[in-house]
Amino acid sequence: MTTGVSINVNDLQLHYVDHGGDAAVSAVALHGFALNCHSFDEVGPALSDQLHWYAIDQRGHGHSDRAAELSDYSRDHMADDIRGFIESQSLDRPVVIGHSMGGMNAMTFAAEHPDQLRALILIDVGPGVNVDGVSQVRQFVAGPYELDSLDAWVDMTHQYYPFRSKEGIRKRLAVSLRETPDGKMAKMFDERFREADFRGVADARTGIWETAMALTVPTLLLHGENSPVLKREQAEEFAEKVPVVKLVTIPEAGHSVAGDQPEAFVEAVRDFLNDVL
Repeated sequence: MTTGVSINVNDLQLHYVDHGGDAAVSAVALHGFALNCHSFDEVGPALSDQLHWYAIDQRGHGHSDRAAELSDYSRDHMADDIRGFIESQSLDRPVVIGHSMGGMNAMTFAAEHPDQLRALILIDVGPGVNVDGVSQVRQFVAGPYELDSLDAWVDMTHQYYPFRSKEGIRKRLAVSLRETPDGKMAKMFDERFREADFRGVADARTGIWETAMALTVPTLLLHGENSPVLKREQAEEFAEKVPVVKLVTIPEAGHSVAGDQPEAFVEAVRDFLNDVL
């Protein structure tokens, strides 16, 4: 695995992790809001025989540049970063994978540029979402931005990810936090996301059903059975209304399906890839 690589896309330096492998088909993976490229550490290497994974820190997240204005975090801007990344790496119709916010960005790219990808994998995201679940995400982001130690972050984060072991959470946070000059551990996303008037997540839902209905590429929707964000009836409605969508519900998984149940995630993705590649 290669880390610490950045390229210029749309005048921003975007950091990404290249999981390597010899697979002929590439994958571009996009994390959820306030997360980072390490969201796929548990599953990218396990699928490297089928996909050459590039996991991106989207603008404003992880080690990637922050945008100049909050309005630059629109779904259209972030979807255009996908296009720019694919072109900069000369990728030949990759599989595009997106979790939550990254899934909405991936849907937008797939609807607008169906000839530039082979397939789409959406992780616990759809045109309809549960308002209470989205509020939980917002509360987490608006909560502490820095804590005294990694241990403190592990304890707090486990409340939001009950299906994941503290050991697994610690491993993820160890590469997802930064040390401040005074020795504390802080998050790695644009602090402006925490402001009350930041409308990026809410505004991203504008026109999302029209975007979803425009999908024409083979699409796998991985739904967490216990997700507070995407309820089963919302996932089923998405799959019923959009013919290209195949729904797979992952038992004992919440919103973060790849991290909660990585083995089941890998199995479902393998089955899908065997059908579409």
